[in-house]
Amino acid sequence: MARRSRHRLLLLLLRYLVVALGYHKAYGSSAPKGHQVVTAIEYQEVILACKYAKKTMSSRLEWKKLGRSVSFVYYQQSLQGDFKYRAEMIDFSIRIKNVTRNDAGKYRCEISAPSTKGQNLEEDTVTLEVLVAPAVPLCNVPSSALSGTVVELRCHDKEGNPAPEYTWFKDGVNLLENPRRGPQSSNSSYTMNTKSGTLQFNTVSKVDSGEYFCEAHNSVGRRRCHAKRMQVDDLNIRGIIAAVVGVAFVISVCGLGVCYAQRKGYFSRNGNTAVNKTDQITLCLTELTLKKMDNTHKCKLCSLSDCHSIMAKTKAGEVILHLKPPQ
Repeated sequence: MARRSRHRLLLLLLRYLVVALGYHKAYGSSAPKGHQVVTAIEYQEVILACKYAKKTMSSRLEWKKLGRSVSFVYYQQSLQGDFKYRAEMIDFSIRIKNVTRNDAGKYRCEISAPSTKGQNLEEDTVTLEVLVAPAVPLCNVPSSALSGTVVELRCHDKEGNPAPEYTWFKDGVNLLENPRRGPQSSNSSYTMNTKSGTLQFNTVSKVDSGEYFCEAHNSVGRRRCHAKRMQVDDLNIRGIIAAVVGVAFVISVCGLGVCYAQRKGYFSRNGNTAVNKTDQITLCLTELTLKKMDNTHKCKLCSLSDCHSIMAKTKAGEVILHLKPPQ
């Protein structure tokens, strides 16, 4: 019984193999080759290789760039897009003469060819990584600072790939990441972050005055920004006191001047300007009210908002008018 069950099992396996071989003969096969990662420096050349055993006249080749949308790179025996002008075909591979950062991404080559088993389709995937050197970093250095305060210098670059690291220089000398390790920085207290590009002085002092610049660097290259001077000064307490005293003195003088002008009648109470002397005399004569008082007569102008007065004295038949400022 055991031998019969073994024979039945072998027959079933043979039937399965025959069906599988017949399927491949009728419909062909698909065999992915694997995944490659190719690294190139920007503006240099790179080859995207499609590994296939042999090329025949009946083989059909297509290259595609994968992503959110699939685009053809090589289709119907012709390069597509701007690859026409800066790339060429080497068998099934593509040689890009001037690679840019926009070329980075995942590519797939597809080769189909007839075989004894039917139409055969093979695929190969290549990931292109483009390395980019840093551009001139943007450096933020304050021109002045007060001693004892917290000051932060910043440096940043957006172009580099991989992301660059940063180094700060003072007066052309490389600042160490740990200031305690360098004798030239023993009097300075700062913290440098080589990843973010910040240089922070916890308590800046006059010895920190100087010209600072930053360098961004990665495996491709390095770039520096222009040096900028930072001047650190002590807080001038005497100057501040003198300035406060001077301002107080000026305010006092102005206040005394205003009070004196008001007493002298240079400002009217209701905002009106001083009355002209001729107008005062004319108004006085039109509304003359005389009272005998030791040959002195007093004229009051009550038609104005402020009552002005004019003193008149008689002498040898003449009237002499004396203007009197309002009280």
